[in-house]
Amino acid sequence: MRFLFVLFLSVTINAFAQDDILAKEYFKNGDFEKALFEYKKLYSKSPSNLSYIDQIVTTHQQLEQYDEAEAFLTKLMERVNYPSFLVELGYNFQLKNDIEKANLNYNKAIASININPSNVFAVARSFQNHSLLDEAIMAYEKGMQLKPDYNFNLQLAQLYGEKGDIEKMFTGYINFAESNPASLVTIKRYINDFISENSASENNTTFRKILLKKIQQEPNLLWNEMLSWLFIQQKDFKKAFIQEKAIFNRKPESLKRIEDLAAISSNENENETAKEIYNFIIETAQDLETLLDAHYNLLQLEIKEGLKENYTSINSKYLELFKEFGTFSQTLNLQISYAHFLAFNMNETNKAIAFLENTLKLPLTELQKAKVKLELGDILVLQEKFNQALIYYTQIQRNLKNSTISQEARYKVAKASYYKGDFKWAESQLKILKASTSQLIANDALDLKLLISDNKYEDSLQTALKHYAKADLLAFQNRNDEAIMLLDKILEEHKTEPIIAQALYKQAKLFELKGTIEKAKVNYERIIENYRDGILIDDALFYLAEIYEKQLNDPEKAKTLYEQIIFDHADSIYFVDARKCYRTLRGDAIN
Repeated sequence: MRFLFVLFLSVTINAFAQDDILAKEYFKNGDFEKALFEYKKLYSKSPSNLSYIDQIVTTHQQLEQYDEAEAFLTKLMERVNYPSFLVELGYNFQLKNDIEKANLNYNKAIASININPSNVFAVARSFQNHSLLDEAIMAYEKGMQLKPDYNFNLQLAQLYGEKGDIEKMFTGYINFAESNPASLVTIKRYINDFISENSASENNTTFRKILLKKIQQEPNLLWNEMLSWLFIQQKDFKKAFIQEKAIFNRKPESLKRIEDLAAISSNENENETAKEIYNFIIETAQDLETLLDAHYNLLQLEIKEGLKENYTSINSKYLELFKEFGTFSQTLNLQISYAHFLAFNMNETNKAIAFLENTLKLPLTELQKAKVKLELGDILVLQEKFNQALIYYTQIQRNLKNSTISQEARYKVAKASYYKGDFKWAESQLKILKASTSQLIANDALDLKLLISDNKYEDSLQTALKHYAKADLLAFQNRNDEAIMLLDKILEEHKTEPIIAQALYKQAKLFELKGTIEKAKVNYERIIENYRDGILIDDALFYLAEIYEKQLNDPEKAKTLYEQIIFDHADSIYFVDARKCYRTLRGDAIN
């Protein structure tokens, strides 16, 4: 008997679900008569289901059966006291153009909040469902007024945003963040849709004024934090630094936020501001790790500037740091970077190798030794001592199996083999790395594998590929002029081979490094014109757009190129950046 009851219940629930699906399908397809019939059947079995009630009213309205909808709601309200039905009845009158009765019911719905403040949830939501924004705002504000522990600032901010009242929207968002600090990341995401990199835009100006007023009226580090964040979006890193110092001075527990700002400034090539920030960290830091990191990053900035007349000074700074702090495990990053500087910038490779061999004698962990050996291998590749480099890379793979640094070493094995023309062995290593846990290594491995596999069969002697690998090595050795000349040789002598697009792209990047922007522009244009179906098309479009935007001050041409990525290459890694740049150039208030 019990089994039969369970079986009957299961069949009934299944039939009920089927009817619900059928009703939704009819409504979706615009077959409202049939949808109404099905929803009425469902409602008769479940007369308290709000979803079925809403669908019956909506379906009547789709059929312009406003009197039937009114009768249904009126009868329902005799049985159930639910304030959102007043909104539904009011909206039904609005559809009949009876605005007076519509407003009468809307006012009754809002008045119901006075009787029971918890009615605000149903009433405001119903107003929102019908895009009755002013009424929804009134409902939420009344609810907060009657019951101060209700916080509808987020809902109000979103409603004001829909209305285009940007100032009240910003105020709502920051008020919500003030009472819910954990929501700050989400609030920034909402606000980010309404600001841009243009500090002079109306929205940015409004947001800045609200925050400055807050700082004056009711000091709270939250306002400084949000102001700093705004300045970072605008790339006003110096102004962001002023705010971060204000935060640190009142709450000096950690320099992490200031370190992050320094890194952002450096990545955006705002080198002078980054230097100023790192110098502040050096003056302020209390722990050795933070202090050494700041010194390291400051030196990297000076090296990145590439001014050879500063190399002697940089060399002295390294030596002074080793004299002050010593050469031990905590200065390992400085030691490795010094060796890299000696080899790749000062061309003192033997001195760099000797320095790192001494570093290896220190009491280091296996991971620390691996970092040193990775740099030693790179310097030996620089010297074209490939077999010796492979020994170091292989030791890392053997001692730290399956680690990220082991995968990096395998990639460098493949790259060294590729440089010396052993494409078969390089390809075998790259196949393994396609499944690397490091996305960056996996992507680099895939790119190099495609380069080899796409070009190794074109010529039995693999002449063009060997020339390209040599040019790649010359670029690695900072011999950019020689690399450009060798790529010219490929472009002249192998015009019909698929490696041409890759050679044009590689050469364009080298032209950019040298600052010969016009030549880079010509190369990107050749790729776009002749290799539209190739894998480098989105790269060429994006970097050419950047040249027009940032170097040639031609935003219209940049916009056209960004637009091509947005509409023709939605799967491109540049899609998000292209869309952001395009909207900024177009002057959108909303991203």
